[in-house]
Amino acid sequence: MSAYIARRILLMIPTLLGILFISFIVVQFAPGGPVERVIAQLSGADTGGSSRISGGGGDFGARAQVGTSADAVSSKYRGAQGLDPDFIKSLEKQFGFDKPAPERFAMMVWNFARFDFGKSYFRDVSVLQLVKEKLPVSMSLGIWMTLLTYLISIPLGIRKAVKDGSKFDTWTSAVVIVGFAIPGFLFAILLIILFAGGSFLNIFPLRGLTSDGWSQFPWYWKIIDYFWHITLPLISMALGAFATMTLLTKNSFLDEIRKQYVMTARAKGCSETQVLYNHIFRNAMLIVIAGFPGAFIHAFFSGSLLIETIFSLDGLGLLGFESVLNRDYPVVFGTLFIFSLVGLVVNLISDLAYMWIDPRIDFEAREV
Repeated sequence: MSAYIARRILLMIPTLLGILFISFIVVQFAPGGPVERVIAQLSGADTGGSSRISGGGGDFGARAQVGTSADAVSSKYRGAQGLDPDFIKSLEKQFGFDKPAPERFAMMVWNFARFDFGKSYFRDVSVLQLVKEKLPVSMSLGIWMTLLTYLISIPLGIRKAVKDGSKFDTWTSAVVIVGFAIPGFLFAILLIILFAGGSFLNIFPLRGLTSDGWSQFPWYWKIIDYFWHITLPLISMALGAFATMTLLTKNSFLDEIRKQYVMTARAKGCSETQVLYNHIFRNAMLIVIAGFPGAFIHAFFSGSLLIETIFSLDGLGLLGFESVLNRDYPVVFGTLFIFSLVGLVVNLISDLAYMWIDPRIDFEAREV
């Protein structure tokens, strides 16, 4: 087992390097960049995501005016006419674009190996600090969504498998399919209309995870207030995942129920409960566990983007999206590295959980 874990950990290194390299190459060919973003801000032509930036870019305008001259030569950057070339060079140096691409990539890899992700170009704060600030929101959404999905989907999927073809299976399948077909963001808007002051009831809040003055509440009221805020976002996110996991569990159990060893267990006089939980459960749950990493990572990092936007929750999904729009490369690459590393670790934990569910699996005999 230890040899398998060591091999998997060593394989994470080239995997992370490959992810960073491909992303870095894509960025080199992508239009725009932090220098162009600052130039657009100075010329008043920037109407995109940078309008939400605050922090370290506030002195660009003053610095540009100091170096502006009528005879300034045209720059290679679009919209830079009229700006002093020395000012453009200072921007390139500040953002690290005065160095060739291979050197910049090597420096990034070296820094990331020491978990030094640098500072945001426009927010004047370290990437790790930004992630730390946004993490509670994404943790709340991801962990609770995954927990809720598994607590409902697994028992429901088992029940549907046992009652396959019954009225219960038919009407629950209809509900599950409808839930799967409705996009999460559309269902979120529907919930707002119905329960958050849209056109009907005004029961749930629309912003944040807690109310103003939350720190002054009694402990029990803090818990109530927290779940009051997270109810609608959580339901919106869990809808599609709930449907997928339910059908996955049902099909997995149905496949096992029809196998020969189940008939043998019944022939020996085992009750249906014993057959289901002592024989079928261990084998059927393997495929469910296999889907856990993808479900967890999707819920924790990427699946919450639209929900965070709709409910004004400032989490990692929104941070990554705004960083891409604003060409804030340290945040883009830093969060990408963190997400990829967490994903690889969760996949490893998932594989190790196989052995806990079914000791017959021997990782030492496998070739990675």
